[in-house]
Amino acid sequence: MSIKDWPDQERPREKLLQHGAGVLSDAELLAIFLRTGVRGRSAVALARDLLARFGSLNAVLSAPPQEFCQQHGLGETKYAQLQAVLEIGRRYLQEQMQQGRVLDSPRATRDFLSLKLRHLPHEMFACLFLDNQHQVICFEEMFRGTLDGASVYPREVVKRALALNAKAVIFAHNHPSGIAEPSASDRSLTQRLQEALQLVEIRVLDHFVVGKGEPVSFAERGLI
Repeated sequence: MSIKDWPDQERPREKLLQHGAGVLSDAELLAIFLRTGVRGRSAVALARDLLARFGSLNAVLSAPPQEFCQQHGLGETKYAQLQAVLEIGRRYLQEQMQQGRVLDSPRATRDFLSLKLRHLPHEMFACLFLDNQHQVICFEEMFRGTLDGASVYPREVVKRALALNAKAVIFAHNHPSGIAEPSASDRSLTQRLQEALQLVEIRVLDHFVVGKGEPVSFAERGLI
């Protein structure tokens, strides 16, 4: 049965318009993006197939282009549209952070860092550089690693912070395994970075580890 034949209250688009996007399932949200299904499969059914194939919504959104485009009902046009949607989300969250103090928008900060880092197949260490009012100066991906880890050099972080006249920083890195629990090496690295930045009177406000779920905050864990 086509979605057009469904009762209005069950159609994803009508549900969104009436109740908001938050009430929709992953499959329904994905179906709105897909817009149409394929012969014998509605957009919702196709979305469910994709979620089952990749394992999660995040996995669909971060799938490599070739693998994404090979799926039935998808292609380069859909892939380009999806990447545009994701980038709109990143820029929206970045603007939210830059409109005020980062500490006043912790949710936007978490969501922005997740969108930036969660999908990467390699480990990436990044910094949010902040001014003395804790407003964002810029976000920079500074060190790229492998699935086994990244080499992070405190002197380079200090050098960049001074060049930007930053007064505080927030660190973030991803765990491609999906497990966001800070490792012993993560804690050791954070301590070394703190010590290096303290010498030039730059505060470390937090360090987020990005995985499959909610990013883990060092500050909330009492590790900073």
